[in-house]
Amino acid sequence: MMTSDYIVGLIDGEGSFTVYVRNPNDETPRKRRVKVEPRFYVKLVAKDKIVLDDLKKFFGCGNVYFQSDKRENHQDCYRFEVAKRSDLMDKIIPFFRKHKLKFPSKRKDFDIFCKIVSEISKKKHLTQKDLAYLYNLKSEMH
Repeated sequence: MMTSDYIVGLIDGEGSFTVYVRNPNDETPRKRRVKVEPRFYVKLVAKDKIVLDDLKKFFGCGNVYFQSDKRENHQDCYRFEVAKRSDLMDKIIPFFRKHKLKFPSKRKDFDIFCKIVSEISKKKHLTQKDLAYLYNLKSEMH
């Protein structure tokens, strides 16, 4: 059974609030059209997939993906990921604002993540100047 305390502990240890932000000074052509892409995810070894399925049910959003890992001394994994911006703003962010993360480094990443998601919602990622601001903000994340 998922409790708020359990989820906070799991995310403190295994979760990630991350944002892909294209370098505004890099003119290299890319297949990826998105300039800013926030994501929340948790990755666990395959035998613990049930925990990720339970997280998906708890939050009512996201997907669970298989991740093969062929590196020596590594195992295949599953990843629960939320990328839909409305789900991040309406479900993930409010949960972690109400139920505070314990690790200072994780809280810092979460705070920056929230600021970037807020800026995106105000369309503050569409100009080169705003993109540069978000890129520098992202660089402060762990």
